[in-house]
Amino acid sequence: MQSMSRKGNRIGNGATEQVFGHLKDEFFRDRKWPDFESFKADLDAYATYWNTQRRQVKTKGLTPEEFRNQSLAA
Repeated sequence: MQSMSRKGNRIGNGATEQVFGHLKDEFFRDRKWPDFESFKADLDAYATYWNTQRRQVKTKGLTPEEFRNQSLAA
């Protein structure tokens, strides 16, 4: 299997770069944490938000939960 870090593999790196770009813009920017445990708790909460409540253009404004439920109902 080809490493995603290998130069020139833009297809594999694109999705990862997009996620980390959003993470930096929405979670890290202008924030500081007093300790690692606070950071970890906030990051876990953000990951839950990302996977369940964050509205996305690619799902026509639905949250991931709404999109999954819509697919299951059909």
